Amino acid sequence: MNDYYEERPARLYRSRDGMVFGVCRGIAEYLNFSVFWTRVIAVACLFFTWFWPTLVVYFLAALLIRPEPVAPLRNPDDCEFYNSYTSSRSMAIQRLKRAFDRLDRRIQRMESVVTSKEYDWDRRLNS
Repeated sequence: MNDYYEERPARLYRSRDGMVFGVCRGIAEYLNFSVFWTRVIAVACLFFTWFWPTLVVYFLAALLIRPEPVAPLRNPDDCEFYNSYTSSRSMAIQRLKRAFDRLDRRIQRMESVVTSKEYDWDRRLNS
């Protein structure tokens, strides 16, 4: 099982360790079921439905299910960012840019306080 989920994933993801697009492994991990039997069921469906319906469903699942995160998701903020990134990369990049701009403004304010002449005089007089 994955390191970042104790019992089962909160969402259904395609596994990065799967054989073909990771759909069967992702479903097996989500349902806490054997990967072998999930694949056996998929192959049985493939033969009993004359190939096309199962192939169409499988490839639709491969397109619609998000891939498993590369880095472990340790908290809800990580999950939120990953979900926003996979749904809209430009929005996620804008969100990161806003966060870094806020940090940059805070650092500039701290630098202006520390490098001001008043700070230097206060430090000299209060020491």
